[in-house]
Amino acid sequence: MSRRAMVRPGGRSARVQQAVHTAVRELQAEVGRPELTVPMVAARAGVTPSTIYRRWGDLQELLSDVAVEHLRPEAPPEDHGDLLADLHGWAEQFLEEMASPAGRAYIRDALLGDAEGDNAGRCSAYAAEQIAVVLARAEERGEDAPDVETVLDRVVAPMMYRILFRPAGLTDAYAHRLAREAVQGFGAPR
Repeated sequence: MSRRAMVRPGGRSARVQQAVHTAVRELQAEVGRPELTVPMVAARAGVTPSTIYRRWGDLQELLSDVAVEHLRPEAPPEDHGDLLADLHGWAEQFLEEMASPAGRAYIRDALLGDAEGDNAGRCSAYAAEQIAVVLARAEERGEDAPDVETVLDRVVAPMMYRILFRPAGLTDAYAHRLAREAVQGFGAPR
């Protein structure tokens, strides 16, 4: 079981997590990721290094935890009035955020510090939740829509592959094409 799974929500534990995450983000901006150390983070957060080691294990696990929290969407996807427009907007934003240098670094950190794969599952759940909102809106409007897994397979999976291994040519047009192909045959215009 991962260390993060054993943490109690709220109280001192939540305050420590918030302080440590804030310290990591601030220090990454100030000194850069390669210069970051656990003692440096601990001093900034006002905790002991042993607190960080006990809770996260090592710097890579801490960076992974911070990355996953950064990748969590802050708001539901924007409602543009129809399925294709909603999916275009979401796919554009997702691609822009994930393909940026900071986004790619967060993706790498999220995956590298988590041997059990929990963070990949959390990141996937964030995307699935956002897509579910888009699809639920479409269904409420009476539009035919694919299921979440279809959109993950046809939009998110190819984007993530390209972001990680072939980042050239990642444009809004690419995001729009994937979104359009994901909803073809489900009542959306071609």
